[in-house]
Amino acid sequence: MPDHPTPSTSSAADTAQETPLPKILVVDDTPANLVAMRRLLARSGAEIIEARSGNEALAACLDHEFALILLDVQMPDIDGFEVASLLAEEASTAQTPIIFVTAAFADDMNRLRGYSFGAVDYIAKPINDVILQSKVRVFLDLYRGKRQLRKLVAELDARNQLLEAEIIERKRAEEMVLYRATHDALTDLPNRALFMDRMDHALARADRSRQLVGLLYIDIDGFKPVNDRYGHPAGDRLLQRIAGRMRQAIRRSDTVARLGGDEFAVIVEDVNTAEQIVDLANLICEAVKQPYELEIGGGEQQIVSIGASLGVALFPEHCRGMPDRREALIRAADTAMYTAKKSGKNRVVLAG
Repeated sequence: MPDHPTPSTSSAADTAQETPLPKILVVDDTPANLVAMRRLLARSGAEIIEARSGNEALAACLDHEFALILLDVQMPDIDGFEVASLLAEEASTAQTPIIFVTAAFADDMNRLRGYSFGAVDYIAKPINDVILQSKVRVFLDLYRGKRQLRKLVAELDARNQLLEAEIIERKRAEEMVLYRATHDALTDLPNRALFMDRMDHALARADRSRQLVGLLYIDIDGFKPVNDRYGHPAGDRLLQRIAGRMRQAIRRSDTVARLGGDEFAVIVEDVNTAEQIVDLANLICEAVKQPYELEIGGGEQQIVSIGASLGVALFPEHCRGMPDRREALIRAADTAMYTAKKSGKNRVVLAG
């Protein structure tokens, strides 16, 4: 007796088809019955796999997907009922249709017993060729339909995955475009457009919370001589370092933006006193004026020192009665910043 189930194909023309043939497992411990079944199914359009015992049948189900199992009930090692029961317990074979082939179903009670073990139908021995071909054809058609449906579902799933990937990529691209439109390319800080938008939101929140908003206008003292002496690349690196120090000096609730050139601004929210805002301005001023070790080209490092003039304006104090509160606040902070520059630079001035 062979150790493994043996395959038998219907015809060379069938095997040449691009779509794999459906497979039928024929289980019978009598060789003559297997030969007879192979002849009856020769033109079924299916690949026939033969098993001579229940154990061989279970092994075959591990290696193949079957459209149908034609299972003899009376076998010496494991009978057909036990084989069907074991197959029903496995997720991969629970839905495989089983037709019992037996002479044992002489009455309705035995037939019901066969169905209770997972059979979808039965064929009585001796086998009627017409009945066999008819029932096999039905289950092969069902299998082909299920296989086609699985293929369509898989194609649809693949298309959906591609579409989802395209949507994610498009969303990422849109977010990147929006980010670049609202952030400074050199320092990665919010630019003037985003700064204005956040100012409007900050003033609206302050109206509701009755808290202060501080606006700091900052101009870098001594930046132009460094830029002129060491070149624009060195100047750009210095601006990036300045932006980094400002970002570290402020709180998470604040916004630092680059307005252009060597001008920056900070929106200070969630404060109750003017002293808190001025203290933050002094902290930024102190951070900016610390010396910088700057690469000036060719790997050469140079220590440079700059400063910052900061003008501070408060909401609502410096824009009461103004039709455009944002512009009034900006103008007050800008004026205070120029006062800081005229009075010696590298200092903080609160708007009058």
